[in-house]
Amino acid sequence: MTVEVKVPILPESVSEATVAAWHKKVGDSVSIDENIVDIETEKVVLEVPSMVNGVIKEIRFGPQTDEHDYEFKKKHAIKFLQDGAKLKAFVFFKGRSIIFKEQGQILLLKLAQELEEYGKVEQLPKLEGKRMIMFIAPKKIK
Repeated sequence: MTVEVKVPILPESVSEATVAAWHKKVGDSVSIDENIVDIETEKVVLEVPSMVNGVIKEIRFGPQTDEHDYEFKKKHAIKFLQDGAKLKAFVFFKGRSIIFKEQGQILLLKLAQELEEYGKVEQLPKLEGKRMIMFIAPKKIK
């Protein structure tokens, strides 16, 4: 089952919004209309409810993850997608490793390409603070 978080449409007067608080952790079950995240703008705090029931699984990489570790984590990602969970893959940069953000992006795009038959990319790699995050939703089972 796909879990999709839709951000409410912000008025044009709001230029930026940040995540204020997550109410659910990775792996927690979510029920319909349950608040899962608060988004904070200059003027208001918005609550984003879940649209469906489901689970988000998470896989963490370093910017210089070697081939064996990558393959091991890719097998887990395939299992998560086959089980119907949404996948949150991210590269975590520590200290000066932020200079390798291109390697992190290449790693996530490679993962997306290799998981193409199991799921589709909902959000391309995006740098948020010290994390580069990408979301992959499972393909519908026919």
